[in-house]
Amino acid sequence: MNRIRIDSLDLEELNIYSKLSEVQLLRYHEPKPGIFIAESPNVIMRAISAGYEPISFLVQDDLYEKEAIPLLEKTAKIFGDDKVKDINVYTAELDVINTLTGFAMTRGILAALNRKPMEDIDTFIQSKKRLAILYDIVNPTNVGAIIRSAAALGMDGIMLTNDCADPFYRRAARVSMGTVFQIPLIKVDITINKLNGSGFTTVAMALTDDSLSIADKRIKEAQKTAIVLGTEGEGLPKEVIDKCTYTAKIPMYHGVDSLNVAAASAVAFYEICKEG
Repeated sequence: MNRIRIDSLDLEELNIYSKLSEVQLLRYHEPKPGIFIAESPNVIMRAISAGYEPISFLVQDDLYEKEAIPLLEKTAKIFGDDKVKDINVYTAELDVINTLTGFAMTRGILAALNRKPMEDIDTFIQSKKRLAILYDIVNPTNVGAIIRSAAALGMDGIMLTNDCADPFYRRAARVSMGTVFQIPLIKVDITINKLNGSGFTTVAMALTDDSLSIADKRIKEAQKTAIVLGTEGEGLPKEVIDKCTYTAKIPMYHGVDSLNVAAASAVAFYEICKEG
């Protein structure tokens, strides 16, 4: 481990924190998987525990012992002492870090980590019975919140279309409380027909005249279920809805017609995963 105190923004190796966009980070090692930036000790710890290899840390000076050392110790347990020797830990006053990152830090630490290859769709769905399908959901906050609910409520995995916000984007990972690293997920070109052909009952969450209640026994009794969620506002395209086995909705009261997609996902996941 190399502790490097900084008081300027001139180091080229800090560009990953200050200058590169999320897309540039994603393509950092192209064609191999890129890197991502994680924020807060909890999120970083969950990423390391899930086998994502840290490249460097950027931490507030007075939080070095409290925040960075436990993360380095965890890294050593998973990746070995030799790996820790190669990691740079950049420390600075909080105002320097805030200038560098472009936003006010709330927990005083960032980490850059390498991504891992994702499974192909056939391998991924092989052992799953309860899937969440995120279809073109572009808001990172919604993506993170949905993933957190899926992990907490018992879903087996998450599939995101390529046009979804990346689940490892800093905000998505933070909103998920690091659960993006705890639940299996892939980002691929998803076809509803493939899921149907693989034995899944596909359920589009949409308000249509023939929508079933999410608690309908035809959904509850399915052996394998994929809940398909669309982006906020526009929802799912008609061609996606038409290919799904069922369309489902959550019963509403007081004249309310719908929930935010993240809230709706939590209700749907709870309903299909609960026992009895």
